[in-house]
Amino acid sequence: QIVYQYLTAMEKAKEMQGLDTGIIRMGTIASISEHWLPGLLKEFQKQYPKVEFVLHQGDYMTIPEWIKTGAVDFGFVNPKAVSGLNTITLKDGAMLAVLPENHPLAEMDIIPLSMIANESYILMETGNYYEPMEAFKSVGVTPNIKYTIHDDYSIMAMVEAGLGVSILAELILKHTNYQIVLRPTDPPVTRTISIGYKSNAHLPIASKRFIEFIRAHINELP
Repeated sequence: QIVYQYLTAMEKAKEMQGLDTGIIRMGTIASISEHWLPGLLKEFQKQYPKVEFVLHQGDYMTIPEWIKTGAVDFGFVNPKAVSGLNTITLKDGAMLAVLPENHPLAEMDIIPLSMIANESYILMETGNYYEPMEAFKSVGVTPNIKYTIHDDYSIMAMVEAGLGVSILAELILKHTNYQIVLRPTDPPVTRTISIGYKSNAHLPIASKRFIEFIRAHINELP
């Protein structure tokens, strides 16, 4: 924390001098890192080429802790999974059932959660909040969890191998080469993507500018 406070003080000094420099430390999740950040960083650095980025990839449990300890200035979070932080809602995204190609349920256009619950389920470990589990609870069923994994791509590989089914964010499923089938569920499962931060006073000017930049371009993002 001493190091983070020192860096923050240095960045505040640069702000007072009016320099367009600084370090942006953010906590991010895999789907955002792959499908949002490359384009955002490229365009932002056209305006602020001296700004440095430090990205920490985590989940709904680790990112809020990084924000609270000062390891990152802000991060992408689900507002329902955090407490004690300010949040800015950016976008709602669909989550889809992920099935092996030859799975019987793959013949359906929309799959009831009650039917998914009867299959071997591969759980995405995200900490203390997981949207599909909340959706299962809403219809009064409990999935038959066989595997718990912390990586989206490992889950896709296991589904492809026929080890089970899962529900993942539509964003992470874009442009994948896995031999899997994607289907919407009944009821639909969605996740909310927000920016979490401690307070405006804790945000360096570079991070504030990047957050404003994200909000200005949110309708262009998948």
